[in-house]
Amino acid sequence: MTPNHSAPTDPVLLRKAIAEDAAPLTEVFLASRARSMPYLPKVHSDEDTLAWMTHVVLPETEVWVAEAVSGEVLGFASLDGTELEHLYLRPDVRRRGIGSLLLAKAREISPAELTLHVFQRNTEARAFYERHRFAAVDFNDGSRNEEKEPDVMYRWVAQG
Repeated sequence: MTPNHSAPTDPVLLRKAIAEDAAPLTEVFLASRARSMPYLPKVHSDEDTLAWMTHVVLPETEVWVAEAVSGEVLGFASLDGTELEHLYLRPDVRRRGIGSLLLAKAREISPAELTLHVFQRNTEARAFYERHRFAAVDFNDGSRNEEKEPDVMYRWVAQG
């Protein structure tokens, strides 16, 4: 069976995050990074990551949650103006169109342009963004992120 990259196979709801989402969003963040980027150094404890999600991400960015009809959190996107700060999915729900739904919501919020950073070695994420018409505009040696991992900045601009 070929993975569906355009639409989720099961109903997925998008909603704005609330403070009570901090723990499940942290779980998604940690699980996704562990599975997709095992080469990253762990620079913060799980408890510190939860505190960051609670006190920085949720109150300071616009966060949208993808959830199953059952209420189970599947992923999230976080925007700060025109920057897509985070887009993470649970590893077991990848390739079902959920990331595309979250990205479409980000484009709805910032319809003219979006920028984001991806680790250079995260080839699956890079391919995802390139399929969605993002262009690499800047490569960095890792000096701008706390993991010290080389990254690339991507930019999408609305056509028209």
